[in-house]
Parts: sequence; C-alpha cells; structure tokens
Amino acid sequence: MIESSDDGRIRTVTLDRPERKNALTPDGLDALRDAVTEAETPVVFLRGAGDAFCAGADLNVVDDLDRETAKEFARRGQRTATAIAEADSAVVAGVDGAARGGGVELALACDVRVATTDATFGEPGVTFGLFGAWGGTVRLPAVVGESQARDLALSGRVVDAAEARRIGLVSRVVADPRDVAAEIAANDRAALSVLTERLRDRSDRETREKREATAFGELVAERDSRKG
Repeated sequence: MIESSDDGRIRTVTLDRPERKNALTPDGLDALRDAVTEAETPVVFLRGAGDAFCAGADLNVVDDLDRETAKEFARRGQRTATAIAEADSAVVAGVDGAARGGGVELALACDVRVATTDATFGEPGVTFGLFGAWGGTVRLPAVVGESQARDLALSGRVVDAAEARRIGLVSRVVADPRDVAAEIAANDRAALSVLTERLRDRSDRETREKREATAFGELVAERDSRKG
C-alpha cells in the first residue's frame, strides 16, 4: 500500500493502491507515517500511484465503524498528518489526479504542495454526511484563509489545479512535481533543515525572531568550520 525509494537526497513515498484511488486504511496510515518519519533524506516526495493522488479514507472501512472506532480512525489520520508536518525532512506533495478528503488533508500537512494540470481537489464529505477529520478543519483555513476554507468544506465542490493555485492550496502547477522536490533537495542540507524548522514555527513573533537569529548564527559558524 505504501512504497518507498531513496536516491540519497529524496525519499519518494508512493501511495500505491491505485485500484482504490490510493484510499487509506488504518494500517495504510501507519505505514505512511513510518515511511515519512523514518526518512534520512533532506526531502520526502509524496505522490500517488495511477491516476489519483489520494481519495482519502477508505469508505469500506468507514462503513464498518461505530462512534468510538470512527473517533480512533480520525485520530489515527491526525497523527499521520502531524507526523508529516513535523518530519525531519522537508515534505513535498506532488498531486497528479484527484485529491479528495483525507488526500487533501495529507497534502495540507506537507511543507510544499505542487500539482499537475490534471490535479483536482475537493472535500466532498459533506455531500454524504461526513467531513475530513484528519486535521483538515485546522489546516485548510491556515493555508487558504477562512473564507476559501469554508467555501470548499461547506460546498463540497471540486477545484482544478488553476483554481487551487489561485487560492494558495498549491504553490505551483508543473509538468512533473518531482522536479520541484529535486530543486529543493539540491540546496545546502543544513540550511534546508534549519529553514524548514523555522518556517514551521508557530510561536509568538518575538520568540520566532530570536530563534531565527540563533539559527542563522549556527549556520554561519558551521560554514566557517567547513572553510577551516
């Protein structure tokens, strides 16, 4: 269900269940979390096999849940999304084809989201009595703003790559999303790691600025030591 391969700079993590549009089961969520958090490369590239990125939660699993097991499935998805958001590597989502529900939520947890022209995005849960509960109601407004988030979530509508780019859901529309991962991975590894950590920091401004200055000083010292 989850396939991984490393080339020294990038770990490519593939959601490999194309017959189910790469929909995730609880075990699949755990395997995805492990594949990302165990990476020793500066960049992780997350993609889907076949003609979809990820359809989100496997509805065959959801149909068998009760109140408590549904809550645990949501928490499991949240833990995986949080692990992606806090991974040691910079994580790039390459969306080619459909991203729906939990698939959008996993992409939202990544540091960078890029799409092909074939990519589409939607939170359709509201149309059949559910909603995305893998952190989507928290991350979606943070990424696209309150107004756009409410529009997408409450309508259940699907947007194409161009609109996703316009509202900030993705940063670029490209022919091959892996090229963006390679562009990022080509940078200085230490600086990339520090910058990823700084950009994720959600502390108050004064704390972030102090940490930024400290991190800059450490990088300068490291460069000086390499020169010596």
